[in-house]
Amino acid sequence: MSRLPPLRLLIAFDAVHRLGSMRLASAELNVTRPAVSQSIRALEDWLGAPLFDRSVKPARPTDAGERLARATQSGLGQIASAIEDIRASAGHADRHITVSCTIGMATYWLMPRLSAFYARVPDAMVSVQAPPSDMPAFSAGIDVALRFGPGPWQESDTVRVFEECACPVGQPERIKALNGDLAALSTQPLIHVRTPAANGWPGWKEYLAAKGLRNPIGPTLTFDNYVQATQAALDGKGILLGWRSINAGILSEGRLAAIEQGIHKFGSSYWASAIATPNPRPLVREFLDWIRDAGSDFDRSGGMMS
Repeated sequence: MSRLPPLRLLIAFDAVHRLGSMRLASAELNVTRPAVSQSIRALEDWLGAPLFDRSVKPARPTDAGERLARATQSGLGQIASAIEDIRASAGHADRHITVSCTIGMATYWLMPRLSAFYARVPDAMVSVQAPPSDMPAFSAGIDVALRFGPGPWQESDTVRVFEECACPVGQPERIKALNGDLAALSTQPLIHVRTPAANGWPGWKEYLAAKGLRNPIGPTLTFDNYVQATQAALDGKGILLGWRSINAGILSEGRLAAIEQGIHKFGSSYWASAIATPNPRPLVREFLDWIRDAGSDFDRSGGMMS
């Protein structure tokens, strides 16, 4: 922290730069104008560089002043936002939950549906965390984990969300050219997702084996998560082993197409599990009830990859 000047000096500088006047800054900060001026001088001495060009009236920020202003606006803004979040959470802790799931599930399935949960429970607040390992698990602060597998897990309360299934997907023109021939996948550029073996997600190797297809001889592309891989498929880079949870919405929009004859169920589903606690919070139960209903609606929606 010794590398930083006193926070009061940065606050005074931010006010002067933002308002364009020491008089207005002194009024906002509820201090005298000389006190503001002294703070600016002290900050300049600490930096060893002038922050305002006082040879013109009104004084204008120097290049150094503009650089510092961008940094202080961003930094003070983040601090203010964090304080607001902390105060809101402290005052409404019983109406806030944190959900852990994969980045693909969060981006393409959960987040687009959360407005429906807020419509059902207007005073709720939901934070969604996608762990870097893309393997949702319970840790400090996590109330609900959405996980893929044969399930169910043994936490205190687990509900099945929907059955998952996989299918080759790609740009409509590319899929149309295959004419439903799964054997032709062997010569196509296949898009892979690098996933830890422990997370249970089958890939192209498992899919091709399940369908009795030979190993591919075409080029391959590998990405770290399904968001990147889906974008590559949208860009026409190849064919992705798509999943309902990630690609159903994009398929219904017609931006991707599926080889419908290639739909395969690995016998796994998405499950929502609540961490075991002596006194379960009502909001957690409300979220589990909602996501179970949302998953049932998803299962009933029909269409591709259903």
